[in-house]
Amino acid sequence: MSNNQAPNRARVIPLRPPAERPGIAATVSPTAPAPVPRPAQREPLWRDLVGDVLRRERQAQERTLKDVADSARISMPYLSEVERGRKEASSEVLAAAAQALGLSLGDLLARAQGELVRLSNRHSARHSARGRTATSSYDGLCLAA
Repeated sequence: MSNNQAPNRARVIPLRPPAERPGIAATVSPTAPAPVPRPAQREPLWRDLVGDVLRRERQAQERTLKDVADSARISMPYLSEVERGRKEASSEVLAAAAQALGLSLGDLLARAQGELVRLSNRHSARHSARGRTATSSYDGLCLAA
């Protein structure tokens, strides 16, 4: 690059406003884009609910991730991803993890369904309070592949 060329400066637009990024103080820059409104609270994902149930049950039994993963014959990193809702586990993996915790697959799914009902009712109540009406209720378990 010769000395008479101006440097190529790219304008970086952050995905999250600075106040939401860990370790970065909020600053106002004249060139920064206007803050983007946060999206409305989303309904919970099934994989998050199932993972939460698995983790709570494992911790209630005071068992380690390695212990449960070995018992279920699942890799420890994969079970960790499932517990954190990062992976959508197959029914075989869920059944193995449930069995390793002394649960049936039905027990695991029923507990996750209970959480879904509880969280969905709270989500629906929030929308109803804003002038919207809830149009559905969850009174059963339905899985589709």
